[in-house]
Amino acid sequence: MASSSLPYRRPSRQTSRQASTDDREAVQAQMDYYIGIDVGTGSARACIINDKGDIVGLASENIGLWQPQQGYYEQSTSDIWRCICISVQRAVSQHNINPSYIRGIGFDATCSLAVFSTDTDEPVSVTGPNFDTDRNVILWLDHRPVDETDKINATNHNLLRYVGGQMSIEMEVPKVLWLKNNMPKELFEKCKFYDLADALTHIATGNEKRSYCSVVCKQGYVPVGVDGSVKGWQDDFLKEIGLEDLVNEDYKRMGGVDGVNGDYLSAGELVGTLCEKAAAELGLPPGIAIGSGVIDAYAGWIGTVGAKVNLEGDEIDAGVASNDRSQAFSRLAAVAGTSTCHLAMSPDPVFVPGVWGPYRDTIIPGFWMAEGGQSATGELLRHVIETHPAFNQAISIAESYHTNIYEYLNEHLKEMMEDQKAPSISYLGRHFFFYGDLFGNRSPIADPSMKGSVVGLSSDETVDGLAIFYYATLEFIALQTKQIVETMNDAGHTISSIFMSGSQCQNEILVKLIASACNIPVLIPRYIQAAVCHGAAMLGAKAASADSEGKTEDLWTIMDKMSKPGRKVVPTTDEHEIALLQAKYKVFLEQCYKQKEYRNLVDQAIGDWNKKR
Repeated sequence: MASSSLPYRRPSRQTSRQASTDDREAVQAQMDYYIGIDVGTGSARACIINDKGDIVGLASENIGLWQPQQGYYEQSTSDIWRCICISVQRAVSQHNINPSYIRGIGFDATCSLAVFSTDTDEPVSVTGPNFDTDRNVILWLDHRPVDETDKINATNHNLLRYVGGQMSIEMEVPKVLWLKNNMPKELFEKCKFYDLADALTHIATGNEKRSYCSVVCKQGYVPVGVDGSVKGWQDDFLKEIGLEDLVNEDYKRMGGVDGVNGDYLSAGELVGTLCEKAAAELGLPPGIAIGSGVIDAYAGWIGTVGAKVNLEGDEIDAGVASNDRSQAFSRLAAVAGTSTCHLAMSPDPVFVPGVWGPYRDTIIPGFWMAEGGQSATGELLRHVIETHPAFNQAISIAESYHTNIYEYLNEHLKEMMEDQKAPSISYLGRHFFFYGDLFGNRSPIADPSMKGSVVGLSSDETVDGLAIFYYATLEFIALQTKQIVETMNDAGHTISSIFMSGSQCQNEILVKLIASACNIPVLIPRYIQAAVCHGAAMLGAKAASADSEGKTEDLWTIMDKMSKPGRKVVPTTDEHEIALLQAKYKVFLEQCYKQKEYRNLVDQAIGDWNKKR
């Protein structure tokens, strides 16, 4: 005990501040940190989590997007990497994270094609006709390879079974074929091709290892042993579609043959460590473990389906026992942003018409993933709202209330319901039927030429009219989700809940509609807008767990340890609303399939007229 003769001295401000810094550093010294880097269509984000899975840092930077002509969308890995560096530095500095405690980094990105030189490893332009820009990424939503996609699907090759029956225009092989058909021959012959997530791990580590998620999901790779596959890549397929030059040197320009001149990894397995150059640009120490990257939607699956949840009760139970991996088989991850991806895992392959996959080894070795999707959801909502005559009036009102247009329209619908004494919001749009495949159909029709249709269109140019059109768009998204879930379950999946992530989770009307239309609960994660980043950070944690032989901890164990409880939204119990949605679903299906019938009717009538143009 201190002597009473010594005077008490209050610590100075400097001493207190120093003590606070010391305490923070002491706490940090007991924790490991992991960075998740998410490259979406519009921004690059860096998310820092601690070893308990809590997000302790988050920052983003908008990335460039160029549209040289209608249907063409391009980006630049140089610009993307610059934005990643800014985001990482900002997340680290703003949240006072000591970089020396960062143990692992995981990447996810859109399923976009990145092109580099085999000679210099520098980016190669994808912008025709001169191919002289620094834009070396053809974005996933780029629809330039129409003829190439048709040619590929006309082969009816067996590997098409593993992409839902036909290859999508959004995948990367059609884009590679377009480049061959449009680039100078000598330039194409010096190109090597990456999925964007693999390109980023290449920049970070300097090595050429590829992820199963990238090549299996988007590049026509069938894992060795699946359906007689010997090399993964299919010689006869590439030769038949005109990409025979990629077969040379054991597919070196695509990543090589696994175990021969290539190395393919499941999600989060150790790719390598952060190289000196990338470390200096990121503001991090070199040597940090880098995990095998994934497509952004798959990071959403990782960051969502491991959530602790009591799906049988009324509330989320944060204290429920650890998830068993088998629970993942009944959980559909809906990753909702510009588009929406629907992902489900199964212990055995399940073939679903119009749904991409089944894909083995992409996330967890030995297990299969299926990927349905809607080509435009967030983008569809934006388009419908911004093209309506009342948009300017509505956005002005929303800004006056300091809210966004979606929250304002939701509140406006509630006011309309009260004013009209309607029993529900759905009642307001009972005679308005909107089919919204304005950007083509990814699943389950798998037809990029699909378009939209409206029944019940009036001359109403007021905000009320906009609100009804907006609601009908939400209803379309929910009904199409039901169509995808039913198609997957009819084929053999056992989906009984939806684990949703992305900005659309904040739309209470949409989430309730999805739960009610599908008649299953929807789970909203704690980190609504950061679930994808959170999943990518878990890949960093998995990579950091590697032992001296490179073996890493099981991904599901990491997910179970680092996932957080969320919030559950249950279907409506109102029998009238249930009946209304069931009736609307019948109309939705008719609008879907009648469109194809009408097109065929007209095509038969005009015969070969189109060929004479």
